[in-house]
Amino acid sequence: MKSFGHTFFLTILFNLLMVMGIHAQKLTKEQIETASKKALPNAVENLMEFLKIPNDGNYPDQIEANLERCTIIFSEMGFKIQRLETNGAPLLFAEKRYPKNTKTLLFYLQIDGQPVDSTEWYQPSPYLPVLKQENKDGEWEIISYEAHKMPLDLDWRIFARSASDSKGPAMAFISGLQILTEMGETPEYNIKVIMDFQEELGSPDLPEVVKKFGDLLSADGILIMDGTRHLSNWPTLTYGARGIATATLTVFGAKRSLHSGQYGNFSPNPVFEASRFLGSLKNEEGLVQIPGFYDGIELTETEKEKLNQVPEDLNEIKTGLGISQPDKVGETYQEALQYPSLNIRGLKAAWVGKEVRTIIPSEVVAEIDMRLVPESDGKRLMESLKQYIMDNGFHLVDSIPTDEERATYPKLASFTYKLGSKPFRTNFDSSMGHMLNRAMTRLFDDRFVNMRTTGGSQPIGPFINTLGVPAVALRIPNPDNSIHAPNENLRIGNYLEGIMSCLAVLTEPMD
Repeated sequence: MKSFGHTFFLTILFNLLMVMGIHAQKLTKEQIETASKKALPNAVENLMEFLKIPNDGNYPDQIEANLERCTIIFSEMGFKIQRLETNGAPLLFAEKRYPKNTKTLLFYLQIDGQPVDSTEWYQPSPYLPVLKQENKDGEWEIISYEAHKMPLDLDWRIFARSASDSKGPAMAFISGLQILTEMGETPEYNIKVIMDFQEELGSPDLPEVVKKFGDLLSADGILIMDGTRHLSNWPTLTYGARGIATATLTVFGAKRSLHSGQYGNFSPNPVFEASRFLGSLKNEEGLVQIPGFYDGIELTETEKEKLNQVPEDLNEIKTGLGISQPDKVGETYQEALQYPSLNIRGLKAAWVGKEVRTIIPSEVVAEIDMRLVPESDGKRLMESLKQYIMDNGFHLVDSIPTDEERATYPKLASFTYKLGSKPFRTNFDSSMGHMLNRAMTRLFDDRFVNMRTTGGSQPIGPFINTLGVPAVALRIPNPDNSIHAPNENLRIGNYLEGIMSCLAVLTEPMD
């Protein structure tokens, strides 16, 4: 009986280890690299097929097409799928639980992309992805690639809308899950996924979803599969994002556009009034002059030291951007990202180029954006801008000025604003930060970047405010990817490292 009992114990132990698979030991760097390189051709094919589905969030039919494809992808991987209806566009939720896991990680995937102007793309269509290689003159040329019949060059790039922002990162995560399944592995935690189909429109329905489905979305952390890498193109973890608020300022002149010969020297041109005002918003060092704009933000020497551990060379950044001097908001690029910013993102007055004509325009329209940090409040800053406009002598109207208003006020304008995504920031020393750093170190040693915040915006504020959990972005695309612009692209080598990063993260236990 003693022998039988001993044998029975060993059998139970063996079966337990078999059920656990390789979980008793993390995947090594070599295992991750080998599996990812083997899967890369299929992963590229899958991404290019996904990119063929137009994804402008302004169009319900495009949202539905992408939602349907995502439903198929996650259903085939054994996820439980739920469509989350809102007053506007739906979101898609997917969940998979694993018997031994107690922790849960929520992955945020952005599926929509910016609108496109096909005439500015150097290919048949932004939604017909192509592979390109750089020629000796620095130009990108389309190449003929036959999958599985020729090796992929890691410096080739996929050109298509959303290749980088953010179907590429989404498919890197999906590829990581598929590779784990093929290896007989399971993640170190339960997985929840929320898919957003209107991120580029400010995710207007996301706060409603988080509030309504808080229990469904509850997790121990959030991993954001969105955003561009640091300028060094090293693998990047970002612990925060700036929020955004936008405004439209219209400065009025005469009732209609006037002949510049007949009315020049008599009817004021609103371009000059608008220019004087817009120029007053910043001084020569690039500092915003609205009173209280930077209130509440102080960087300690310890914080500055941590921020500036990011591998950056100021001269290289200036050369790459083609500027002689940066604004003096911060002493370094990383420090500058810790403050709110004010930008003129668009300006319109009459016509230019072949459409130019000799007129005095009737109005000038300035489109403004502010990037916000946790210490700043978008409504307060926008109201401060509104007050600053009035303090500069403008009478504000709700729409087109009346004849009485035109006769009474020499400086007329209208001003409207909208609050978008809120800023967020996760502590470097959070449990999420520790877990992700262990995973990245296992894969890249010390050649990766921890950034406190990114300059762009991400709609994660509702999750953090409602769920109260840390959020970090895993950034994959190359920094010269032309997101939001024509000829957006994703480097194959970045896509491969993105898949590898997801594998490392998926097999790293949470604290």
